[in-house]
Amino acid sequence: MFESILIANRGEIACRVIKTARAMGIRTVAVYSEADATARHVRLADEAHLIGPAAARDSYLVVEKIIAAAKASGAQAIHPGYGFLSENAAFADACSRACIVFIGPPADAIRAMGLKDAAKALMEKAGVPVVPGYHGPDQSDKTLSDAAKKIGFPVLIKAVAGGGGKGMRRVDKAQDFAAALEGARREAASAFGNDAVLIEKYVTKPRHVEIQVFADGHGNAVYLFERDCSLQRRHQKVIEEAPAPDMPEEVRRAMGEAAVKAALAIGYQGAGTVEFIVDGSRGLRPDGFYFMEMNTRLQVEHPVTEKITGQDLVEWQLRVAAGEPLPLTQNQLRIHGHAVEARLYAEDPARGFLPATGRLLRLKLPADDGHVRVDAGVEEGDQVSVHYDPMIAKVIAWDTTREAALRRLKGALQGSVVAGLATNLPFLARVMGHAAFRAGDVDTGFIDRHLSDLVPPDGKADDRTLALAALDHLLALDESYRVAAAATSDRWSPWASANGWRMNGETSLVLRFDDNGEIRDVGVAFTPSGYVLGLATGEIAARAARRADGALVADLAGDKISAEVACSGNDIYVTVGGVTRKLKFYDPGMAADLSSAVGGGIVSPMPGKVMRVMAKAGDKVKRGAPLLILEAMKMEHTLIAPADGVVKKLSAVEGEQVSEGAVLAVVEAE
Repeated sequence: MFESILIANRGEIACRVIKTARAMGIRTVAVYSEADATARHVRLADEAHLIGPAAARDSYLVVEKIIAAAKASGAQAIHPGYGFLSENAAFADACSRACIVFIGPPADAIRAMGLKDAAKALMEKAGVPVVPGYHGPDQSDKTLSDAAKKIGFPVLIKAVAGGGGKGMRRVDKAQDFAAALEGARREAASAFGNDAVLIEKYVTKPRHVEIQVFADGHGNAVYLFERDCSLQRRHQKVIEEAPAPDMPEEVRRAMGEAAVKAALAIGYQGAGTVEFIVDGSRGLRPDGFYFMEMNTRLQVEHPVTEKITGQDLVEWQLRVAAGEPLPLTQNQLRIHGHAVEARLYAEDPARGFLPATGRLLRLKLPADDGHVRVDAGVEEGDQVSVHYDPMIAKVIAWDTTREAALRRLKGALQGSVVAGLATNLPFLARVMGHAAFRAGDVDTGFIDRHLSDLVPPDGKADDRTLALAALDHLLALDESYRVAAAATSDRWSPWASANGWRMNGETSLVLRFDDNGEIRDVGVAFTPSGYVLGLATGEIAARAARRADGALVADLAGDKISAEVACSGNDIYVTVGGVTRKLKFYDPGMAADLSSAVGGGIVSPMPGKVMRVMAKAGDKVKRGAPLLILEAMKMEHTLIAPADGVVKKLSAVEGEQVSEGAVLAVVEAE
């Protein structure tokens, strides 16, 4: 067995490989770009080497830099993970020339499956069923158009190189074929440098079912059953599960044996996945599946296979690469229970699943146990960069039945918190709870068919969310008051009070929030037992406290609610039940009520710096008009006019540091 391996990847897969290697007593070496200098995989590895700038083409995709890092570290083998160089035959060859073991299949096997048209021809020759179509070398418009007509519409135009939905077009009518072909070629050339395409019969209710295969260097090959990856957006997987819902044993065996036949036909070694398209319109039948492609690497969704088989596939990879035989035979492999994986991405489902970037202000994911597992490449405070895939984590749930596994995954998602950028977390939880998905009625068109259920229109925040944002801010103010009280020498001073005291009257203030462009006010009155919050639907008594883990525990008119509230500048992220709502402080300054402040005096609610003055003495102002902006507690607070009137005095000066309680302005009511 190897003593040291290098992981030529980043993110969660690098962390995943490190975990198994460490358990096996193998030293790990990470590589990283300048953008990943403080990344989690770098922190976890025993050693790490800088390989270049942020762009993958200048770092993670540069074969020479990876080989040099392996040599410098003394690594005996390289694990490529997935993506980047994992299916690059030239990289596998370079490892061999450098006398470094490539933890993956032989370069010739990668080449055999590298182009979809050649792979399909090879599979046909090996007796593996393929989708009816044209995979020939003649790429003329007429040949391709004639092939489409012969196959019968609808057809699918697919780039022969690459994947991820790029260079792919569905065509339903002959008159649309030319335009679709032009678009597919253009996209394929841009993405892969190869505009060649193939034509396939489009399966009208397709299910994406793939078989995990493993082969060693001793002539042994097995399949570790199937995964259903039908739930996709933009031809990219979102939810994967194993085994496939309603899979008959005879179909499982037929698909598994076909996958092994495919692996043996190309002299495969290591972990691989043979992907099949299944005609769901006829149900799962031994004659209703077709070879689509083979991924010559470990798959993103490998954890669901691990959960139902009890096997560590990364350990299998390492053992096979070290020359050992497969750990188990086909007869020794069994399916235990059901597993489901959700890919948690930084993306905005409401904007067509566009990727999002930013800092993870708050990240709380379920703890690993026998039922729930989390594979993550980031931690709270890390940055989701524009340079790489926006995956935050994979959340996997296992139980004895599919229904129980779905229930566990939904609960795990709803109990998670991701704040600081848009994510698909609420979307994933809705998928888990959708009646059609729970019934197993899944194909690749599921998301488009149920999009209105899974991505509802973005309405305004409810009163509960506003109340939680207000309570979090009030607790922060209370904490700052207590700090100020501890620093004062006069403990009887009213400025040392932490109970919301104001001069000469009932205490009140207004917190103002920007809810996606709509201004929402929350009135606050202090009471001996907490607060009275004035909301659009009326006033409610409220109290709040913080748990040891920082979560907010609120009592809203007797309803107990736990929430996570994270703030960055004026941005506020309120998370309840896995759903995060973003608000902004539009005018959260502690505005004194004219009826209760002497002479209409507006005082500084805390020590701070005057950042901007927006009025001058003599100005006529309306109630709520901004007068000045105070920076305190790393946030900006806008102090507003408490009523219609005239600014009689304005003592605030931009750039000036002011103390808590300082009178900054006086407004005389009209």
